[in-house]
Amino acid sequence: MSVKSFKDFPGLKDENIPELESIGIKTVEEFSAALKDEGKLKEIIKALSGVGPKTAMKWKALVEGDAEEPKKEAKKESKKDAKKAEDKVEVIEEPKAYVPSIKAKISDETASGLAKRAIINGRRPTFRRQEWFRYSKLGEAWRRPRGIHSKMRRHLKRRTHMVDIGYRGPAAVRGLHPSGFEEVMVYNVDGLTNVDPNVQAVRIGGTVGTKKRLDIQAKADELGIRVLNRMV
Repeated sequence: MSVKSFKDFPGLKDENIPELESIGIKTVEEFSAALKDEGKLKEIIKALSGVGPKTAMKWKALVEGDAEEPKKEAKKESKKDAKKAEDKVEVIEEPKAYVPSIKAKISDETASGLAKRAIINGRRPTFRRQEWFRYSKLGEAWRRPRGIHSKMRRHLKRRTHMVDIGYRGPAAVRGLHPSGFEEVMVYNVDGLTNVDPNVQAVRIGGTVGTKKRLDIQAKADELGIRVLNRMV
């Protein structure tokens, strides 16, 4: 609170202003200086009617508080500036080096087979069981129709596609991962011993915990074996 006039002093009445002039105090600055002096403070208490020591001490604390406020504001501003400076400091993290995945060493025939399989997979229809759309309890999983009057079994028009051997992919790449690796399930570090890193890749079992999974990944990196379901 900044003191600019006599009205800013709580408890100081208009009747007290002439009393202050009688003891030689005419301005707010003189009154503030007198409050800081103990001798003049006692004179003020005696001269002013209706003013006791408690009120005078409040005025003194008010005047001393105004002197301390600029220091506090300066400290606050300095703290704010320091915080702003800290906020402006950006921590630049170095990007991690890109490590390409291990590639399978496959023949040209296998590579062409994988390409053909991708094309066949793209145009293969979705196989759903008979009347999957009529009863929700049946679900969409494929079941071969067996009814003697089944129109789907007899391949009549406007019926859904049935599973047929002609929809299969090339036999040479059947069961291979899209990357060309042969998948090997692993549940512990010992399962990596007989893995050929050139043509085989490992897939860690879903029941393996995080600690053992990290151990398997570290060992696979040492041996140069690709892990298909690596933890991020």
